[in-house]
Amino acid sequence: MSLQLRPAAGPLSFTRLKWTSFTHSCVYLALLLSAFAAGKPEPLTFALGLAHGLLWIFMSMACIAAARLRVVSLKLAVAVVVLGGIGPFFGSYQFIREQRERAPRQRASAQ
Repeated sequence: MSLQLRPAAGPLSFTRLKWTSFTHSCVYLALLLSAFAAGKPEPLTFALGLAHGLLWIFMSMACIAAARLRVVSLKLAVAVVVLGGIGPFFGSYQFIREQRERAPRQRASAQ
């Protein structure tokens, strides 16, 4: 028995959260490249690290709220909150998986 997920609840929508997660992954990739491949140029590395930390906090709070409102699955929220601090790629990957799982259900409900 699976719970029916909503596409949005107020300003929290699956699409907005997904694109924010992709943006977070790009910021994190830039941070990794800056820190390890470019020799830690300052203040760029600091700014990217700060952006990553703030985005992770924002995404964690937003995904917890979205899971409670049934906009995203608990599995996706856990991927963002628990694994997002280590690497936001886990959350972005989970958004892609959940979008693929939703597609057949949305087509079936439209018929």
